[in-house]
Amino acid sequence: MMKAKRFQEFFFNGLFGKLFVGSKSSGAPREFLLRGKTSSLWSPSRMYLLLPLGDNSTDELRIHWPGITACTLAAEFLNKNSLLGTEQSDDDGSNPSLNSSGSPVTDCKETNIIRFANSSVDANSLRNTVVLAIHTGRIYCIIEAVSDKTAESSFAETVDTVSSEFATFYEYFYKKYNIVLKHPGQPLMLLKQSHNPHNLLVNFNDEGVSAKASQAGVVNEKPRFHVHIPPELLLVLDVPVSVLKSLYLLPSLMHRLESLMLANQLREEINFCSSNIDIPSSMILEALTTLRCCESFSMERLELLGDSVLKYAVSCHLFLRYPNKHEGQLSARRSLAVCNSTLHKLGTDHKIQGYIRDSAFDPRRWVAPGQRVLRPVPCKCGVDSLEVPLDKKFQTEDPKVKVGKSCDRGHRWLCSKTISDCVEALIGAYYLSGGLVAALHVMKWLGIDAEVDPSVVAEVINQASLRTYVPNYEIHMIESKVGYNFSVKFFLQEALTHESVHESYCYQRLEFLGDSVLDLLITQYHYNHHTDIDPGELTDLRSASVNNENFAQVAVRHDLHKHLQHCSTLLSNQISEYVQSFTESDNTTRLDPSIKGPKALGDLVESIVGAILIDTNLNLDKVWRIVEPLLSPIVTPDKLELPPFRELNELCDSLGYFIQEKCINKGEVVHAELLLQLDHDLLVGEGFDRSRKVAKGKAASCLLKDLENRGISWKKRKHDSVDSSQTMDDDSLEPTISKRQRRAEIQLLDESKKACSATPATPVIVTVKTKKGGPRTTLFELCKKLLAPMEIGKGPERKKGFISFVSKIILNVPGYDIIECTGDAKADKKSSSDSAALFMLYELEQRGKLIIEETL
Repeated sequence: MMKAKRFQEFFFNGLFGKLFVGSKSSGAPREFLLRGKTSSLWSPSRMYLLLPLGDNSTDELRIHWPGITACTLAAEFLNKNSLLGTEQSDDDGSNPSLNSSGSPVTDCKETNIIRFANSSVDANSLRNTVVLAIHTGRIYCIIEAVSDKTAESSFAETVDTVSSEFATFYEYFYKKYNIVLKHPGQPLMLLKQSHNPHNLLVNFNDEGVSAKASQAGVVNEKPRFHVHIPPELLLVLDVPVSVLKSLYLLPSLMHRLESLMLANQLREEINFCSSNIDIPSSMILEALTTLRCCESFSMERLELLGDSVLKYAVSCHLFLRYPNKHEGQLSARRSLAVCNSTLHKLGTDHKIQGYIRDSAFDPRRWVAPGQRVLRPVPCKCGVDSLEVPLDKKFQTEDPKVKVGKSCDRGHRWLCSKTISDCVEALIGAYYLSGGLVAALHVMKWLGIDAEVDPSVVAEVINQASLRTYVPNYEIHMIESKVGYNFSVKFFLQEALTHESVHESYCYQRLEFLGDSVLDLLITQYHYNHHTDIDPGELTDLRSASVNNENFAQVAVRHDLHKHLQHCSTLLSNQISEYVQSFTESDNTTRLDPSIKGPKALGDLVESIVGAILIDTNLNLDKVWRIVEPLLSPIVTPDKLELPPFRELNELCDSLGYFIQEKCINKGEVVHAELLLQLDHDLLVGEGFDRSRKVAKGKAASCLLKDLENRGISWKKRKHDSVDSSQTMDDDSLEPTISKRQRRAEIQLLDESKKACSATPATPVIVTVKTKKGGPRTTLFELCKKLLAPMEIGKGPERKKGFISFVSKIILNVPGYDIIECTGDAKADKKSSSDSAALFMLYELEQRGKLIIEETL
């Protein structure tokens, strides 16, 4: 056990950390990490061993004890010679492998034998040998012995240093490390350096490149560094090179394993027991993982599903428990039960926050037991315990706080909404794996009152069957249209009755229930049928499917509106106008999309669905089989239409255009005006309505029609962006940038066409923050104020050994000029954009368009 622990201390610190601590620059003496007691490197709460396996030619797994022993002996060697190159020596006053006389010693000419610090090895069996440099404590892998290079060879020529103060390797080691080589005539070893571990949880391919970067054709190539070291400064470690390679996988592997173990621990706390239902730990882990983790999965989709499940379960519970409360009272109780603040409190009461993964895995901060932290983040939280108290002292709205980053004690900031989203995602995970029974168990564990007693359902059905029912032809007609024969006809009669008819009953309670049923069924349908779309698009699909307008169209398509029982002339006129907005050939095409469906029509569909649910004894599968044909065709991603104002914003964002909006109240009517500056034209869209939101939507619709007439549309842009992301220029690897009418043609290089260079207006005064993101933000706000179209193109620039990024910004200042600026080459895309934005701001200052008041 002591050897196994020493192997782990030695190998993990040598590979991912440091075996020597202290340096001249720090003022602390240089010392071997494992020289004294190492108990501080081990924590009783986190104790495990990672040991190498030997030859696996047989089915039996065997620990590679020769490698463990070799590392133990190497640790003892360094312990005796930990101050190598200083006054430190062996017990007998001499160094066992190095001569300290200051003069080289003649080599013994043995055929093909290479002398290392701890052994002699045949030169023909050196390749892939794992060694450790005793003067640095770094682990390497031998590529080959360079026969034409020795310690007496030119240092500058070998290491490719332009100006070097060392003539030979012998002089280099003597002057830098105070080491006198005993066998300078031996060939130098060409070694492959060990490297930092990578985050392999982001779907890397066989070459260590992320799949996303590989598809885009942008590969951040890093140079491979090789070093030359004399063999007598190397300790041979009898560890297979396969072990060395597999150790680079361990940080990512152990992080994923620890995450799954935490997910399993939460599953045991929830304690849902069923003989035929298994909730996978991987599904729970997905519900605990946020987008900040940058993995191929996150809680977003499960949170959307869980939100619908929670809404349905609470609605059912309230509907059955409070038969005498009207729809408004039920909605208020439901809102209180499912709101974020309630879910946040329930989540924190059960310590959900301790399980949530909210930041990308940093393999450089991962440490194995027995390994010293190389990048410490000292705790400055002022908390002695591992758990942070949930009081106001530890709550903040400071935007500068970094969310998800933890200190060495595990304290970190979390958004309160992240915890409530995680609660919904857990409900979604259990529903997906174990159905409604499992989801209800999680809700009960959390403290959400959503249980449904079957006897209560039976009582509601029994009470309805005793209510007065007036048989009529319309009931049978609507049953044939819906495709379901009610066992209790009163449910359908209640679902068809508007509040203007009866005081004793109306469809509002059933509408309250049906709304949650349709929300769940449609969300589940999109979740199962569109597994390859992102959570944002999944939310858009649900919003486009679950809304009053869509349900009103369902009512008209199936002639359900004719059976609505009401006594309102105004409602009758609204329904007639809405029905006339459809073409007579089919009830799917709208002649006048600006006419919105009356709320009563959408409520009618929801109430009918609620009636079917109760009549089928809460059989969701049966309800969906009945409802799906009514809802068809259900919107798909390629048929998805966004609200006009959002569609306009997304289109302008993709093109680099900016919108200014003005809303003025004129009596009871709101006048919305949207201004959109193109490269050469200023477009104005206007809309009038009682609602500010509807007025802006009408104004946006006008602009969208104008843009479509000019060949610019959101659907076309979306299609082009998909194509451009899949096509790259093989020669330059530069991604295709947005081409609204081809910028090179619009630049008006002919001076005669630049007559619009009018006298610039009063300069704008700005303050530029030079920190990351500052120049981009300043330029964006300026362009929004000036309505100046802006386009940013980013592309990698090939250089020797690696790729850097260069950004180009093209700015069209209305009534002035088109300006183009290219930034400096930077290591990442955002920094390159900042560089180009800063150049653009200085260029605008020179042209008198702005005054940079201060640079922070």
